[in-house]
Amino acid sequence: MGGEIKSVYRLLLKEYGEQGWWPINNFYSRSFKKRKRTPEERFEIAVGAILTQNTSWENAKKALHNLREADALSGEEMGKLREEELARLIKPARYYNMKAKKLREFLRYDGPPERERMLGIWGIGPETVDSMLLYAWGKPEFMIDAYTKRIFSRLGMCPKDVEYEELKKMFEENLPEDAALYNEYHALIVKHAQEHCRARPACRGCPLENICEKKGIERQ
Repeated sequence: MGGEIKSVYRLLLKEYGEQGWWPINNFYSRSFKKRKRTPEERFEIAVGAILTQNTSWENAKKALHNLREADALSGEEMGKLREEELARLIKPARYYNMKAKKLREFLRYDGPPERERMLGIWGIGPETVDSMLLYAWGKPEFMIDAYTKRIFSRLGMCPKDVEYEELKKMFEENLPEDAALYNEYHALIVKHAQEHCRARPACRGCPLENICEKKGIERQ
């Protein structure tokens, strides 16, 4: 399994190149995965991880833009907003009333960036926490999302209904414990899901076609 997981990474990297995630102020840079984030960058990433729940990154970007324009993209300034004001600013991200509550709960957290403790924050599940820890704090926590499940179940490497922690364990047990590697791998997964392994897959020209079992894909 380890060899297969590494092969997928090499093929995706060859096809798409380095992705420069997580973008800050809509700016992508290869250096991001190799240096520590500033406190301001960490906060923006954490907020973005909450805003992108159950919506597209494009919608989350619009909400981040609104917060930036309102000078509310810092813990201190965001904390001054009433919940309804915060909800109005993040409306493009959908489910804005609920996400405003989640952001306020996150603002109350004053503990260290540790997975088990952060999972205790209301409204912040494993995917969001792992996203924060990996991209904001550079912790080697492989994050799993719907794209990861879709791609690797079609490859025949996991069941379609695989549990989050089981798939996370599969990656972490078969890859070096390297946050920069996890960062790039997940960004490549997102890119591949957008380019080829969509809900309705575009298999022609797919860099993984020769190793894909196409599980769950109707044959033409």
